Amino acid sequence: MPVLSVTELTISFSGPPVLENASLHIDRGERVCVLGRNGAGKSTLLKVISGDYGPNSGSITFPEGGVATALPQEIPQDLDASVREIVTSGFGADGEALLALHADQPHEHLDPERQWQMEASIEQTLKDLNLDPDAPFKSLSGGLKRRALLGKALVCEPSVLILDEPTNHLDIESILWLEDFLIGSKLTLLFVTHDRSFLKKLATRIVEVDLAQLNSFRCNYETYLVRKEELLEIEAKNRAAFEKKLGQEEAWLRKGIKARRTRNEGRVLALKKMREERKSWRTRSGSASFSLQQSNSSGAKVITVKDAGFSYGDAQILQPFDAQIMRKDRIGVIGPNGSGKTTLLKLLLGKLQPTEGTVEHGTKLEIAYFDQMRDQLDDEKTVFENVADGNETVPVNGKQRHVMTYLQDFLFTPDRARASIKTLSGGERNRLLLARLFTQPANLLVLDEPTNDLDAETLELLEERILEFDGTLLLVSHDREFLENTVTSLFVLEKGGYVIEHHGGYNDWQASRHLSQAPAPSKPAAKSSQSTWKQKKTKFTNKQRQELEALPKRIEELEERKEQLVEKLADPATYQEGEAKVIPLKTEMGEIEAELETAFERWEELETLKESLTDS
Repeated sequence: MPVLSVTELTISFSGPPVLENASLHIDRGERVCVLGRNGAGKSTLLKVISGDYGPNSGSITFPEGGVATALPQEIPQDLDASVREIVTSGFGADGEALLALHADQPHEHLDPERQWQMEASIEQTLKDLNLDPDAPFKSLSGGLKRRALLGKALVCEPSVLILDEPTNHLDIESILWLEDFLIGSKLTLLFVTHDRSFLKKLATRIVEVDLAQLNSFRCNYETYLVRKEELLEIEAKNRAAFEKKLGQEEAWLRKGIKARRTRNEGRVLALKKMREERKSWRTRSGSASFSLQQSNSSGAKVITVKDAGFSYGDAQILQPFDAQIMRKDRIGVIGPNGSGKTTLLKLLLGKLQPTEGTVEHGTKLEIAYFDQMRDQLDDEKTVFENVADGNETVPVNGKQRHVMTYLQDFLFTPDRARASIKTLSGGERNRLLLARLFTQPANLLVLDEPTNDLDAETLELLEERILEFDGTLLLVSHDREFLENTVTSLFVLEKGGYVIEHHGGYNDWQASRHLSQAPAPSKPAAKSSQSTWKQKKTKFTNKQRQELEALPKRIEELEERKEQLVEKLADPATYQEGEAKVIPLKTEMGEIEAELETAFERWEELETLKESLTDS
């Protein structure tokens, strides 16, 4: 029995429905990631399930009882309370009564057993999350604030925990803690995230919001990408076949007088139905297609730092450090929240002057700077006005382009281009800032947290454009995969304001950290471990040999069945039989792909083991 059932849900505001007759069922212990483009309705779906919005029609039920609670996307800045008070407020009116009781204030009556249950749950939650109950919420770091709000969401033991972009504005250490906690908790999760590393580690299932429907993929993210590509190809073939058939029928109807006198009225009715079906098709918005403008090359030395440090009064933000940034360097900046990453960027760019030492810029430097605070955007202006500063055109790669056409590359429709930026979502604001930024030719690209709220497609396109950029890159990000894919060295900010340079990407840095932190085993322990390994792996067993010999045949059978399924799903006749026919085929396709992946991995594992034992 599912813990959450969403049935025939329709959500509509002023325009076309965000969701239309969509259904979703989630079982206990699943960790379901909701994917879709910016504006597709991901956050709206979560808000309806958590009770913030009401649907136009359909039902949301919890068959085993309970509720869904949500961890808010934004951290409230005006909460004047202790951590214990924040967590207790998760019980709603009962929590308020409990707080009043302990403060000797007037309160609603609380049943003693209910009071005991609440207090026990609060203490356990504080312990599980390793929170100081008496700490003022305002004094906490961003990561600990998020942890306290998580305690508020968990204290009433919800059936489903809803997370909307939970890694936004968290540093890497906080994200790693959150991942480990959620995996170990066995909670049922429904979440939206742009962080692909977080998604890959947590998600046991993908639900895609696409064309006002919810499409479920019971697989990991990598398998989802493969299956999605195959389904899009199948859909394109089916639509092409339908369009061809429709064109033929339209041509038949347009024949001369003699043909019209003898035409088949049933065929005419069928054509009318095809026309109606064609009108009802929903179409996806195009993909983002922006590009970076490259200016002339800078000098070989881009930025030279000599014993430069920075302090506010008596507070030393950055300890004195040396650095030489050369043309085409690709540097990531990482560190805990509050460690001074943005201060470091501003120091390197000359927006702040060092309180000691020097920072010198090389020649011919042209800088494009993406500001995570979005200070470059004017809330009183429209999208159009923010990009062009009142002009009708913008220069792009030496040519003038109309602003409306240019904004379409960033997925802004004409209506959205005329809207005030106050109405934009977080993802739309980030795309607008990118649109403004990329009108500037540059040879030094500086990006401060550019990935927040961007959908996966836009994020991957941004990665591609950065890789194509022939200048120098400075990037602040907590997105581990984005860092790994775009930078070749790191400035790591450590406690106390120390700037440590690391040559290599994010994964190299993590590996070196683990190596340096791992305790060195004593020699007897190492000898004992090696001896045990030799005892266990002295031969390739008959059972392993039989399994290895049987795998190629099984893989061949699975691939043959997959080809049969692809043919059926590519046949328009399959879809005429309705969802009852299509859904089982799609489900079987997913199961076949998962088994194939497992079979290939096992075959490779056994082959490697066999070879290693033969060599030894």
